[in-house]
Amino acid sequence: MIETVLTLVIAIVIAVALWFFLKNVTKLIINSVVGIIMLLAFNFFNIFGMGDIPLSIASILICALGGIPGFVVLLLLNVVGITV
Repeated sequence: MIETVLTLVIAIVIAVALWFFLKNVTKLIINSVVGIIMLLAFNFFNIFGMGDIPLSIASILICALGGIPGFVVLLLLNVVGITV
């Protein structure tokens, strides 16, 4: 009896966790796409008259995983003179 109740509780916890994760997936995908578009637009239009941010696997992953905040971090690192 205890095993059945414990199994149901674990199943409910997993279902709730999946619900919250899947609810936020759309926001995460949009944020990632916007971050990559901002990186490409910054390099294409040469905004602020600064040099380009090098398009490496690391910089693309930072923008893909971090989205807009990831792009801002890359921009600040570029201003300081650190390239990824």
